[in-house]
Amino acid sequence: MAHRYEILQRECFFKGAIMSMERIRLRHALFAGGMTPELTRECLVRDLAVAVLPYDPERDEVVLVEQFRVGCIDDPRGAWLIETVAGIAEAGEEPRSVAYREAQEEAGLEISDLELIADYLPSPGGSTERVMIYCGRCDSSQAGGVHGLAGENEDILSHVLGADEAIEQALSGGMRSAMPIIALQWLALNRQRLRKEWTGGSWSESLWTEEDQ
Repeated sequence: MAHRYEILQRECFFKGAIMSMERIRLRHALFAGGMTPELTRECLVRDLAVAVLPYDPERDEVVLVEQFRVGCIDDPRGAWLIETVAGIAEAGEEPRSVAYREAQEEAGLEISDLELIADYLPSPGGSTERVMIYCGRCDSSQAGGVHGLAGENEDILSHVLGADEAIEQALSGGMRSAMPIIALQWLALNRQRLRKEWTGGSWSESLWTEEDQ
């Protein structure tokens, strides 16, 4: 009986270009036993979102992007957000392929050595959206400028930040989007390991030599 549910009716009452809305009538099991009465829930239906934090272990820099977000038009802090590179997976597209594609489209970057940061549901109380965040190795020396697909009316400004500065912004409340906050907190915990693995150990060896002196 535990974790059982019954869908009584499911209807799509709105379908847009990138999301739809469903109204669902259901019942589900109670922890104390039995079932709930009939419930009605509205649910935002979205496809898989994939984000990537481009990180250059040689320069110890990350690349973040800035763009207009309609969900922030009433936010007193403004409608432009600093975010990770991100996009929606197309039908049948592998998450890693999305990360590679979006890094090129939104930041003009080639990335490699992808490592999964998180696979989570940002708002399961009313949305099916699933988010996967990766960290990807990049060369940030030529990063910057404006990118995006003209056919999708994208206007995306790329920013190169030192890892220390970016992590501090995430930890001090300077960022408002969940993806870069999660990604940069993960980087703070895994940065030394990544630099060792992605630079062949040369950075780690020089670091320990300095600390031991």
